[in-house]
Amino acid sequence: MIGVRHPHDAQEEAKVGGATTLLEPSPLARLRARGRLRQTVALLGPAFVAAVAYVDPGNFATNIAAGSQYGFLLLWVIVGANLMAMLVQYLSAKVGIATGRNLPELCRENLPRPLVVFLWIQAELVAMATDLAEFIGGPLALHLLFGMPLFPAALVTAVIAFAILALQTRGYRRFELAIASLLGLVLAGFLYEMFASAPDPGAVTSGLVPGFDDTESVLLATGILGATVMPHVIYLHSALTQDRVPPRDGHEVRELLRFERLDVVIAMSLAGLVNASMLIVSATLFHGRAEVETIEQAHAGFEAALGGGAALAFAVALLASGASSSSVGTYAGQVVMQGFIRRSIPLTLRRLITMAPALAVVGAGFDPTRALVISQVVLSFGIPFALIPLVVFTARREVMGEFVNGRVTTTAAAVVAALVSALNLFLLVRTLFG
Repeated sequence: MIGVRHPHDAQEEAKVGGATTLLEPSPLARLRARGRLRQTVALLGPAFVAAVAYVDPGNFATNIAAGSQYGFLLLWVIVGANLMAMLVQYLSAKVGIATGRNLPELCRENLPRPLVVFLWIQAELVAMATDLAEFIGGPLALHLLFGMPLFPAALVTAVIAFAILALQTRGYRRFELAIASLLGLVLAGFLYEMFASAPDPGAVTSGLVPGFDDTESVLLATGILGATVMPHVIYLHSALTQDRVPPRDGHEVRELLRFERLDVVIAMSLAGLVNASMLIVSATLFHGRAEVETIEQAHAGFEAALGGGAALAFAVALLASGASSSSVGTYAGQVVMQGFIRRSIPLTLRRLITMAPALAVVGAGFDPTRALVISQVVLSFGIPFALIPLVVFTARREVMGEFVNGRVTTTAAAVVAALVSALNLFLLVRTLFG
């Protein structure tokens, strides 16, 4: 490694043939020269893109159902799930920063070819299933907002998704800012709902104490925990950080990892706040009064209980969630193909391919809520194939070098991987065989 020093955080020196040669400042040094605040803001972003997957339309249905059926009882499950998500997403980001490779690339370089091909095929299928769940939220929102039939609304959603993806071709920062802004819309919508519903603080606090009510509450908690980790954003987060700010040496890697921890904590905390607010609002408005099982029922319930403003906020949040998470899913699919098999197709073509099942479902008049359930079954199948390689590679010194996980981190990650994989396997079997 080149010895680095920063007399003014703007330039570096190296000895070459007995003479001192000025080196170009590293990308991180240039950011550092802007000042602490501007440097911090510039380094935040990748985790916000990943966090969108944790507030997709599938989360709307699960969290609202939990609140309407069991009140605040399962709030602690959302908090625990969010803490697990923080660990997983940080490890994914760490892979990209420390190795300069994303997770699919590490799989291709370290695993047998037949296994790599299998991982690629299942990841593509999972990406399509994920896109089905995420894309359907947009047409539902437009239907609720304007009364549009679902198929024309799906075409409008496609245009919105294409526009968001187009930003990615003009630089990562514009794409990150657009996704973060949409995440902010979702957060604002549910914070409005929460303040309008005025939940009882004591009742909310009681939901932070672990406990269950009956067998059905255990199953619903399993559903929340089992949907904690999205395989496509495990792959994607490592790609978002690998070339974003290339580090020059180990010191810069450690500095970037510190900022990425901050990025993950902030972004995933916001996602957790959104999910918690969904459950809190549903528990306040619906528990003991009405059983809400679909997004349409939730929208109608918000309008009846809080008025048109609350219903509007819910629909706008749903639209922002569907458009942003669907775009992120498409981007993740590109990372999967490039990493596993060194092939790529234009993002526009990929968007059309992954969108096709969702358009077919909507056009055929299939029940959107049922489509969400089926997509979650396929999604459950793919989670272990992303989590297990992540834990294995981050625990191997020959892959991570000096940035290999410590024993405590590896143990915690292995427990999370085993728990989430087992829960998703349980949900998969229960859904398929009753």
